[in-house]
Amino acid sequence: MLRLISRPFAVTAGFVVARSFAPCPLCSLRNRRFAPRFVRVSSSASDTNAHLQQQQQHGNGDSSKSSSVSSGLYLVATPIGNLEDITLRAIRILKFADIILSEDTRHSRKLLQYYGITTPLISYHKFNESERESSVLQRLRQGEIIALISDAGTPCISDPGMVLAKVCVNENIPVIPIPGPSALVCALSASGLSTDEFKFVGFLPKHAGSRRERLQVSAVETATQIFFVPPHKLHQFLSEASLIFGESRSCVIAREMTKVHEEFWRGTLGEANKRYSTQEPKGEITLLIEGKANSLNNVPSDDQLELELKELISKGHSLSMAVKLVAEGTSAKRKHVYALALRLYGNQVEPMDDSTQES
Repeated sequence: MLRLISRPFAVTAGFVVARSFAPCPLCSLRNRRFAPRFVRVSSSASDTNAHLQQQQQHGNGDSSKSSSVSSGLYLVATPIGNLEDITLRAIRILKFADIILSEDTRHSRKLLQYYGITTPLISYHKFNESERESSVLQRLRQGEIIALISDAGTPCISDPGMVLAKVCVNENIPVIPIPGPSALVCALSASGLSTDEFKFVGFLPKHAGSRRERLQVSAVETATQIFFVPPHKLHQFLSEASLIFGESRSCVIAREMTKVHEEFWRGTLGEANKRYSTQEPKGEITLLIEGKANSLNNVPSDDQLELELKELISKGHSLSMAVKLVAEGTSAKRKHVYALALRLYGNQVEPMDDSTQES
């Protein structure tokens, strides 16, 4: 009988595994407590292998009717922290693959060793994607089974692999997703923010101007916005987001998900900016910001529109950008906002393209 225990945790090789202190329910010695030990998906690696072999012999859905695996590129999701967060299908594909393309072979080897997987690893990251592409495609054309994994989570999502997957699709080489952990979905599901509609932004550009422009686009959208933020850039992100989104906008900072020090911090951008102004958190961060309230049924007054224009311009936006942002963020017609800008600033406003004017 398998018993999975989620907490307390123990850390090994950069991942997290469960640690069990509870008495074994099958143990004949009722008062005996087992010493701390690591718990795998099954009670031991051999049990896991035996279970997989049994699946292959007796069948378990279309993917396990035989021991053979079709050739193609397999995008295999791997744990974002806790080693138990991997599927039996993912383990089977990694075992059957001819090679595994890995973002960091040293990091991935720890996962493979934990599950007794001996498939050869080949490095595949953003610095060698282009030079690896031709040899990988040649092996795929020859009918090999190639698995692609990232350091954590689902490949191709802010990780290497997107270009390779696109080339394979264009060449009619099978691309097979092996679903599993994803930091953005994990954070969104537990955030408490709206999940009806969301936009994954990922990492922001390094250039300050491009970064602010991207935040300005997100600030006027009604969907929940999801970002990946390096811990050493969290305060910079919160400072810029507070100015552009407004300090009262709600946010969630999900840190070290599924790991020992998992934390979900909830509050406003202003509160977050103050909290993290003097401390730099550790670990992987997924940051979510609530979408802008939909005000389609609440037409703002001219005074409100003028205030928004003045505020944006005082923050350094050009007049044309201010007009665009106010129109997109409210139910006001762009033509009307443009007319207000003309009244306030006269000839400083750039002419509006006729093709963008609204009736």
